[in-house]
Parts: sequence; structure tokens; C-alpha cells
Amino acid sequence: MIAIGQSLPLGEFTFITQEGKQVQDSQALFASKKVVLFAVPGAFTPTCSNAHLPGYVALADQFRAKGVDALYCLSVNDAFVMKAWQAAQDADAITMLADGDGSWTRALGLAKETGAFGGIRAQRFALIVNDGVVEQLFVEAPGKFEVSAAESLLAAL
Repeated sequence: MIAIGQSLPLGEFTFITQEGKQVQDSQALFASKKVVLFAVPGAFTPTCSNAHLPGYVALADQFRAKGVDALYCLSVNDAFVMKAWQAAQDADAITMLADGDGSWTRALGLAKETGAFGGIRAQRFALIVNDGVVEQLFVEAPGKFEVSAAESLLAAL
């Protein structure tokens, strides 16, 4: 598992924008920025849609006031699902990172196998990253939603 003080692994993410499908690598996404990244097991799932993402949407301005340049939400879903979830949650302040095949999540060492439910998914976690280096790491215990909540990360800054 990635640890505090380590650089994030290289990977690519797909985004759907007004201009269509875009691809950007992790180095460009995290370079020269303070970023809060939180990961969810799946878009449109109950805890993720009812609490996790909405918390970051509601507190986005407070994160920016504390010097956070970007808020990223990571899920092992495709870019079209992430774009639809962003629209459904009015989450324009959050950059949605689609890790379609779970390769980046696996490279972090934070993937979990959910079998027939959905295959490889991200564990619920959050990172505070500065210029591509992990400053703080918060990994939830199975079935929990506490340490990666927006309020918890805001308090950690």
C-alpha cells in the first residue's frame, strides 16, 4: 500500500468534458498542487451518493480556503458513469477520476475484490497529496465511513 512520503504512481485517467473524451496522466494532475483525493467503491452506490461525495461538494469552498488546489474523487468506474454521477450530484467543484480497469487503484495497493458484486473496486480512502507526494493517508476499515469523510479531511488540514 502507498505510504506517507511516497510519490503517487503513474497512471492515466479519462474525463468526459464539453469537448468530448480527454485523457490526462497522474503526474500532470498532481504536479505543483495540493490535492485532496478521496476514493469510493462505486458511483451511484448508497454511502458514496448519500454521504461521501456530497460532503466534499458541500465543503469545497472550505477546502479551497485551507489551500487545497483541487478535490479529486476516484472510483473504478468508466468516465461516462463518473460524468453522469458528477452531474447528478451537482459536483462541478470535484474532478472525477475514472480508473476504468482499476490499474491505478491496484498500483496504490488500495484495491479490493468484490466478486460478482462488481469485481475490482477501490477501498474507501482519502489522501492529502502535495506535488504528487502523499502527505496524509486515511484508509477506512471494511464497512466504515469515518476517516475519509470530508469533515475528517478538512480537520486534518
